[in-house]
Amino acid sequence: MPSRRRTVYCVSKKLGSTLRRLRKLSDLTQEQLSERSAVSVDVIRHLEQGRKKSALLPTLHALADALGVELTTLLGDPPGAPSTGEGDSPALVAVRRAITPPLFSALPDPSEAEGLSVSVLRDQIADAWSDYHAAEFDSLMKSFPGIVMDARRLVAADLAGAQAALGKVLQLGGHLAVRLGKTDLALMSLERAIAAADASSDPLLTPMICNSVAWAYQRQNRLDDATAVALHAAARVERDHLGTAEGVRVWGGLLMSAATSFARRGDYDRADEMMRTAEKAAERVAKLPAEEDTRMVSVFSKSSVRIERVRLAVQFGHPEEALRLSKGMRLAKDTPPSWRTWLLLDVARAHTDVGDAEGAVRTLKALRRVTPTWMQHHTLAVAIVEDLWALPNHPEGLRSLAEFLGVAD
Repeated sequence: MPSRRRTVYCVSKKLGSTLRRLRKLSDLTQEQLSERSAVSVDVIRHLEQGRKKSALLPTLHALADALGVELTTLLGDPPGAPSTGEGDSPALVAVRRAITPPLFSALPDPSEAEGLSVSVLRDQIADAWSDYHAAEFDSLMKSFPGIVMDARRLVAADLAGAQAALGKVLQLGGHLAVRLGKTDLALMSLERAIAAADASSDPLLTPMICNSVAWAYQRQNRLDDATAVALHAAARVERDHLGTAEGVRVWGGLLMSAATSFARRGDYDRADEMMRTAEKAAERVAKLPAEEDTRMVSVFSKSSVRIERVRLAVQFGHPEEALRLSKGMRLAKDTPPSWRTWLLLDVARAHTDVGDAEGAVRTLKALRRVTPTWMQHHTLAVAIVEDLWALPNHPEGLRSLAEFLGVAD
């Protein structure tokens, strides 16, 4: 059994301001945050002032838990697109205009839909979601405005399925905006997505988008709102749509979302209960007839439930349980790269928590092979490698990872 060690993370320059902002959003004084997290006031003050350059992993976990946010939120999510700090880039401006068209702009002319089809548009949306899950944000920002415009043209022509397509692409806009650090823009996109979904003939699209709304609320630390949205939508699906695989997928995904919110609020028993219910739902999906096209349905399966259970175990101080849950996991073929990324990051975190540097490097090497772009988009990957790089003895393969992420001296 590897010996345990005190894992120390280098603190980024932005952590102090992020910590202060999150604390004020939670309406907490430094003393109240100290009491809630069991982290001393001096440590909190020094972190916020930028006078403390490193912190123990349990300290960062305790602060994130007390603030009701993910550790990656506290560390600082990297932008999905470059910024000069002087305003939005042209690509982001185009995304904003696609989600929120200018006031008094003319509505699409139905004649502009000539030559377009809902079937082709659905394929384009599915490809755009693939770009999202592969962290190809630059490519997605270029294609997204045109897809939205085509969807609005088809809606103007009153073609069957057009409203559902518009709802799905605006849901994607919400996810993209979250990754760009623009959660208010994300919620605007998701509200418009729900309006389109409500006007469509797809009864599962609105609750599916509600899951995205709950995630956006979680990113804003609005945990009560996230829980309420997820449970309301889940009850709606449970009442009318548990007879199909797609309905069970949407319902299970909403249960997982609610479980995450409960866990962040400290109600781990309720979270565990909901995750176990979600696991049973995943088993049920496997016994129901499969959908013809699963590219735009809820990402929910035995794999996604297990990935989320590993994540919660790591976040709330049970690394041994996380490693047990992840051992021998066989992911479904349709598990998106973004979900594979979270699993491997959490397993790497669990290895560092139990003092197994070799296991952490082995996992990070697998992450680089599977999803190199996502790895570069996660501050947690950088933080883990920085921590390992500070060790007196570097495990084999660490230098290559450090150079890949720009951590090496």
